[in-house]
Amino acid sequence: MNGEQVTLADSADTVSALVGAVGAGGLFTLLIVIVWQTAATWRARMLAAREQQYKDLATKYAQLLEDTVELQRRTVEGQRQTLDELTQTRLSVSSMEKMMREIE
Repeated sequence: MNGEQVTLADSADTVSALVGAVGAGGLFTLLIVIVWQTAATWRARMLAAREQQYKDLATKYAQLLEDTVELQRRTVEGQRQTLDELTQTRLSVSSMEKMMREIE
C-alpha cells in the first residue's frame, strides 16, 4: 500500500510540475507577444511620422519651386524692361550724335 501512495504522490508532483511548466511557458509567450506588439506599434508610429515629414518637406519644396519660378519671371521682365530702356537710350544717343554731326 505504501508503494501505491508513493506512486500517486509522484504522479501528482509530476502533474503539478507539468502544469507549472506550461503556465510559465504561457506567461513567457504572453510577455514576448506583448513586447513584440509594442515594438511593432512603435515602429508603425515612427514610419507614419517620417511619412508626414516627407509630405511636409514635399509641400515646402513645391512652394519654394513656385516662388523661384515667380522670381525668375520677375527677373526676366526686369531685364526686358532694362533692355528696352537701353535700346531707347542708344537710339537717343545715336540721334544726338547725328544731329551734332549735321550742326558741325
